[in-house]
Amino acid sequence: MRTFNKKVCSTIICLLSIIVSIYLASWSEALPADDVQLVVDTQYFQVAKKMISEAKSSIQVMMFEMGYYEEYPNTSSNLLIKELIDAKKRGVKVEVILEVREGEDRATKRNRHTGKILSKGGVEVIYDPPSKTTHAKLMVVDRHLTLLGSTNWTYYALTNNNEVSVLIRSKEVAKELIDYFNRVKATGRKQ
Repeated sequence: MRTFNKKVCSTIICLLSIIVSIYLASWSEALPADDVQLVVDTQYFQVAKKMISEAKSSIQVMMFEMGYYEEYPNTSSNLLIKELIDAKKRGVKVEVILEVREGEDRATKRNRHTGKILSKGGVEVIYDPPSKTTHAKLMVVDRHLTLLGSTNWTYYALTNNNEVSVLIRSKEVAKELIDYFNRVKATGRKQ
């Protein structure tokens, strides 16, 4: 009887493993990519700047913190923000989602200030709902290039911090992230 129970238990465990594997495989499928490039530390600025300056049709940016520093006009984050405005002036559709919270914490203050500058430049700015934290840091360009990682658009993140991101060339990854962007955008409010 004991042997029978071990065999039955073993069979049940095996079947459960197969069922769970099938379920997980259908729930989370790998997406194909033509290329994935590691982007670390200060490399981010050059990669992001090139992506924006070469954009032809669309740019979606979702950022936890984006700082524009009036007193330091040539900081890396200011230059990326100016690139977004220039892209909009070239006819590229540019959309930005920024984090805001109730109150006046540092990220909210910076993002509201930056949002005003972007809006004046014609960029569509959406603030997430204060009840939800948007901690993502991503940019999708022309529906096939995605820059995704830990880097905020702030002075220290772009110049001093240890940051890791990836540049992914994939229409499929870009599509999934644009769908996600649009779901978050639908819950936010415009500048």
